[in-house]
Amino acid sequence: MRTAPTILHLDMDAFFASVEQASKPSLRGKAVVVGGLGPRGVVATASYEARVFGVHSAMPMAQARRLAPHAAYLVPRFGFYRAISERVMELLRALSPLVEPLSLDEAFVDLEAGGAAWDEQSARLAGVRLRTDIRTVTGLTGSVGLAASKMLAKIASEQAKPDGLVVIEPGTERAMLAPMSVRTLPGVGPATGDHLRRAGITTVEEIAEAGEDELVRLLGKAHGHGLYAMALARDDRPVVAEREAKSVSVEDTYDVDIHDRLRVGLEVQRLADRCVRRLRGAGLSGRTIVLKVRRYDFSTLTRSETLRGPTDDPGVIREAAARLLDTVDTTGGVRLLGVGVSGLADYTQEDLFAQAAGERANAEGPVEEPAVAPVEEQPALAERRWPAGHDVRHGEFGHGWVQGSGLGRVTVRFETPDSGPGRVRTLRTDDPELEPADPLPLVLPRSEGSRGPDGGAVGARSAAP
Repeated sequence: MRTAPTILHLDMDAFFASVEQASKPSLRGKAVVVGGLGPRGVVATASYEARVFGVHSAMPMAQARRLAPHAAYLVPRFGFYRAISERVMELLRALSPLVEPLSLDEAFVDLEAGGAAWDEQSARLAGVRLRTDIRTVTGLTGSVGLAASKMLAKIASEQAKPDGLVVIEPGTERAMLAPMSVRTLPGVGPATGDHLRRAGITTVEEIAEAGEDELVRLLGKAHGHGLYAMALARDDRPVVAEREAKSVSVEDTYDVDIHDRLRVGLEVQRLADRCVRRLRGAGLSGRTIVLKVRRYDFSTLTRSETLRGPTDDPGVIREAAARLLDTVDTTGGVRLLGVGVSGLADYTQEDLFAQAAGERANAEGPVEEPAVAPVEEQPALAERRWPAGHDVRHGEFGHGWVQGSGLGRVTVRFETPDSGPGRVRTLRTDDPELEPADPLPLVLPRSEGSRGPDGGAVGARSAAP
């Protein structure tokens, strides 16, 4: 391990929910829950105001609604989140060439590799500047942890939440870790934690005192050795700039089990097309096509087929997924379907028969979506058009966001990120002046003034020379 706290871990604070609060003035300071809103949806992120009621990530949405019935429940805007995440990652890459993203809102940075820090003082200064830059560029807050290893930097950022900075000085790690719960260490989940508790081990210090041999006896060789090293604050893992993707996949969970075999087949075709778009967007191809089916009884089946060469051809992938589906019994109903591609490469190697199959499939329907929509989905068309939390624009009232829709009506709050709380109006779902809109930036460029109700800038101000 290094002798200075020059590994930084950034974790944006309640990222999805914070983006929604920054985008919607009427939700600031209020409970916001982002996730799937259907009966089987789960919470992706909860604002700190919602966490007070016990709502947390990965919780079933139905349970969250019982705990916080008056919270705002919104459908994720992943495209917008990715755009903001990229602005944050640009700030990190300005600090160092070694940036290891873990998700849209979390990353490690090796400050020493970029010359941004070499001791505690310079590392702390880099962390302070980063938090300031993030707020300036995005209007959001992030928590920063600084330490001599990745494990400790992540623990420090957890201690810093929300909107703080914590530095763990080299030499103090053991004393800091000692009283902490075993669940603090990476890889110790509920099952391992319960196993250790039954053995009388509840703190990190007790892990160290138990000794390596006892941990190997309790947890097995690999886990025992690794956990003992972490309890002694040993972690030599480097920050890795590029983490190679092993697969590309998409999946959907359905609010109601699908029993119709024809619709199951159409859903698999649609998922295959989405997977191809994601594959091509990453400039990749793959040899192994994977189908995932979760049935009515929660049993999950996975089937795969390996091709002779890597492909990104939609017809080839659709046909392979259909063949895999033929091997699965879906009689009792399906609650989840997924299609994925693994064995990734950055080139394709198609044979003539595969190309011909792809041409036939493409002639029958576009890649983007199947030409025939499942009958069961048609009644939900208005709901899909106006998902809660998504942006809209009205010819008369300007920019706003959907609060909810149903029974032929859609409720919209008309406001922008830099306006005050806006007025709520209920409109017909087929109002010709209402249309989906792109999200507005959370922070205006310095040369622009505040936005009017239509989303345009008013009272423009000049940037300082």
